[in-house]
Amino acid sequence: MAHFLELYDTTLRDGTQAENFNLSVEDKIRITLALDELGIDFIEGGWPGSNPVSVEYFERMQTVELQHAKLAAFGSTRHFRNRPEKDPNLLALLNARTPVITIFGKSWDIHVRDALHIELEDNLLIIQDTLAFLRPFVHHLFYDAEHFFDGFKNNEEYALATLLSAVDGGAETIILCDTNGGTLPHEIPPIIKTVRQYLAENNRTVHLGIHAHNDSETAVASSLIAVSDAKIRQIQGTMNGFGERCGNANLTSIIPALVFKLGVECEVRKHIDQLYSTSRLINELANLPHNRYQPYVGQSAFAHKGGIHVSAVKQNPLTYEHIAPDKVGNIRRILISDQSGRSNILHKAKKWGLKLENDDPVLATIISELKELENQGFQYEGAEASFELLMRRAMGLQRNYFKLESFRVMNHKYRMDKPPLTEATIRLFIGGSEVHTAAMGDGPVNALDCAIRKALLQFYPCLKEMELTDYKVRVLSGEHGTQARVRVLVDSKDPHCSWGTVGVSVNIIEASWQALVDSITYKLMKEDNKKLMVS
Repeated sequence: MAHFLELYDTTLRDGTQAENFNLSVEDKIRITLALDELGIDFIEGGWPGSNPVSVEYFERMQTVELQHAKLAAFGSTRHFRNRPEKDPNLLALLNARTPVITIFGKSWDIHVRDALHIELEDNLLIIQDTLAFLRPFVHHLFYDAEHFFDGFKNNEEYALATLLSAVDGGAETIILCDTNGGTLPHEIPPIIKTVRQYLAENNRTVHLGIHAHNDSETAVASSLIAVSDAKIRQIQGTMNGFGERCGNANLTSIIPALVFKLGVECEVRKHIDQLYSTSRLINELANLPHNRYQPYVGQSAFAHKGGIHVSAVKQNPLTYEHIAPDKVGNIRRILISDQSGRSNILHKAKKWGLKLENDDPVLATIISELKELENQGFQYEGAEASFELLMRRAMGLQRNYFKLESFRVMNHKYRMDKPPLTEATIRLFIGGSEVHTAAMGDGPVNALDCAIRKALLQFYPCLKEMELTDYKVRVLSGEHGTQARVRVLVDSKDPHCSWGTVGVSVNIIEASWQALVDSITYKLMKEDNKKLMVS
């Protein structure tokens, strides 16, 4: 029979302890619903009463119905001076009205003496009576044995005694925590084996779980080996591995390994094709960039650049992919570069509906132009829209929507205590019409963007729904100081999709202009293609 496992997500609590990771109440609710839809079993919403966001979140979640997941509130054992029924922390947990409460307590004798400043026996007492007080009020009661692995290595007898107190208090699952993230994977199974033997010798029955931090870059490995070798019942982690210091065990890496490699039974198996979109949603709501190199859900996880790799993958994806990308909702990407060769370009042509054969002379022209442009500093791995336009121009398929005659950008620093005024003027032709216009902006690139849109909108109203979402500048060589060539990458989107374009020049405004023009041209080309499909 397959091993059944519970997945416990703590992104909304432990994940938000990461630097620059902040969520509003609305964000937390959206993430909760997404995790529920993914099939996560338990979602830790935060520490009730710790801040206004957590208070409001738990209040609002009382009116939100989850389809599968159970919401957990997190808190600590009672303060030694408080009786459980008088402890504000425990009362706040009950006021959250969640079906699950997770309590953490000290397993490491150093923490008991130096952090809590109480005797070792006193810590055993507060663990047991905290859990005993909460037990009648919740469906599930979990105990996080904080710093357990460090505590075990320092004082095995005492660390094990804390677990006995938790079981006697009513915990149904004890989660062994590698809070400092210093325990290596090979240490995990023998320690868990000792825990099981100790509990069995004392006639106690309880499920075990693991909560690993990533300070040694082994949190995922430690979690997986706890399943495969030690058969634990619950894994705790965060989406995308967010968490304090170096982060927590990354559920976006753990979940596919459990499902596709270990054959573990869990609810998320039914919805694992939503993993990629859930991962990206959380990054977007936290306003953090996506880690393109992340396994399974990163943009580069199934990206192929070398021509030999591409040729092999087209014949049989197993040659360079350990699973099919669509299993986790990701996609295979064939990258364009001077290493790519004919296979990559033919693959792109097919993807974009361009009729290009292996013996077509235009193919050699495209490869030659690609290599020349890359020698100048162009790169198309993050700017596929620019490369599609390059291919279409080489094949004589690209329409000229407008012709630039001239542009000028002026910065006027009229007072030292005020920001400069920036104005762009532009002159271009659309069909037989000349358009000459100007616009102000927040900086030269924004002014230029505003001016070209102002000129084009009366002819191409679809540009209203297009917006620039990111702008990056990379200095390609420091040899000439401020005369160095720069590469500008522009990301744009409309309600239907997003795309990237590139420009290169020794002049940052010129490079920006190239990327802007490609972005607008690509949008107009998409609109033309849409009309052709309708007709």
